[in-house]
Amino acid sequence: MFNFIVQTRNTMVKHKPTFEAIKPDFGHSFTYQKFDENRINRNNLWHYHPELELVYVNGGSGKRQIGSHVSYYTNGDLILIGSNLPHCGFTDALTGNTSETVVQMKTDFLGTDFFKIPEMKKIEKLFNSASGGIAFSGKTKRKIGDKMEVLEYQTDFQRLLSILNILNDLGNSDDMRLLNAEGFSFATDVKDNDRINIVFNFVKNNFREEITLEQISSMVSMTIPSFCRYFKKITNKTFVQFVNEYRLVHASKLLAEKPLSITEVCFECGFNNFSHFNKSFKAFTGQNPSEYRNELKNVLV
Repeated sequence: MFNFIVQTRNTMVKHKPTFEAIKPDFGHSFTYQKFDENRINRNNLWHYHPELELVYVNGGSGKRQIGSHVSYYTNGDLILIGSNLPHCGFTDALTGNTSETVVQMKTDFLGTDFFKIPEMKKIEKLFNSASGGIAFSGKTKRKIGDKMEVLEYQTDFQRLLSILNILNDLGNSDDMRLLNAEGFSFATDVKDNDRINIVFNFVKNNFREEITLEQISSMVSMTIPSFCRYFKKITNKTFVQFVNEYRLVHASKLLAEKPLSITEVCFECGFNNFSHFNKSFKAFTGQNPSEYRNELKNVLV
C-alpha cells in the first residue's frame, strides 16, 4: 500500500519543464535504455515528450512527480507515463535501486491504425489512461519488472514482441492506480506554462515554510481569486491541497528513512500544529504517523 504515499525530490528544479527530443536509433520504432551503477540516468529534471514512457525501477525507494501528483515509492516502481505529461526522473545516486529500464514509444509507433484493431483495444485503452500517469503494484509490478529486465538480452525483433506482450499484460491488469485521477491539463500557452512552472518550483523549494496565497499569486502577477481558479483548472486541486500533499510526502519519507520523533517530523515537513499534522496524515494515508512507521518496518523486515 505504500506506493501511493507522497514525497518530493530533494534536488529542486529551477526552471520550466524542458522538452525532451527522443530519437530512436536508426532502424528502430521505439527507444530502449538500461541504467545501472555503471550507467546512471542523469535525466532528473522536470521534462516532457510526446512519447509514452514505461519505467521499471528494480528495488530501492525514491520520489516521483508526474503532473501535479507527487509520491514516494518503496521496493522499486513500475510507471507508465502518457504523452506530453511532465515528470521528473525517478532515480538518482541516493535511490538505492539495482537498475532502471526505460522504454519510450509514440502512440502510433506501429502505424496510425495498429492499436485500433480489436485485439489491441485493451492497449489502446491503456494508452488513453496513461495520460494521467499510471503506477502498477503487486504481482503486475513483479511480473512485468522481470519481463523488462529480460529485454537487455533480446534482439530488436524479440524486444518488439516483448513490448507488445508487456503492454497487453498491463492493459489486463487490475494492479494499477491512476496518479492524476482527476486529470492534469498542462497548458500549451507559453505564458501559462511559465506560470505553473514558477508555482511548482517555488513550492518544491519552500514547502517547509508558510506560503500564502497573496505571496504565490503576486509571483505570477495574478489576483488571489484569479490564481485560485487558474490553479484548480490546471491541476484539479486547490493550492492549499497541493502544498499540504508536498508536506505529507516529505513526512512519509522522514518516517520511513529517518530516526526522528513524530513531533520532529511534523515540524520538519512544514506543519506547525501537531494535531493538524496527525489528522491530515491519517486522512491522506489511512493511518496515523506511528501506525504508518510501524507497518512499514514490518514490511521491510
